[in-house]
Amino acid sequence: MRWILVLAASGLLLAGCAKTPPEQALRETMQQLRGAVERRDASAVEDHLAEDFVGPGGMDRDGAKRLAALAFLRHRDVGVTIGPIDASVTQDHATVSFTAVLTGGSGRALPEAARLYDVETGWRLEDADWHLTSARWTPRL
Repeated sequence: MRWILVLAASGLLLAGCAKTPPEQALRETMQQLRGAVERRDASAVEDHLAEDFVGPGGMDRDGAKRLAALAFLRHRDVGVTIGPIDASVTQDHATVSFTAVLTGGSGRALPEAARLYDVETGWRLEDADWHLTSARWTPRL
């Protein structure tokens, strides 16, 4: 009976140490990035970007951080709502497409600005962390 308990406890211990599946880890990273935007934390946004990040018009990592900082200066409250996610994940790369609604305001009950975008992103797993390598967004009418 003791051996059964020892084996069961070992199995539970190993299960607790199991690695998070890549897609789940990516979704968690996306939520962290969303939280950084909503907290208006440009440095935390930058932390999620790969060193070789490329955005629209050749925007680099520093340019993305500056764009975020400018939006945060413009709006006291920033909101992000992500629509259905279509993810294609391999072991260390991913492509994720979704719709996003970005809102900004001065703290009143309703935001002064809201825009809907179609977003396509590329991700790379680096040292057990997902980093955004590319992003493209187009306004949706």
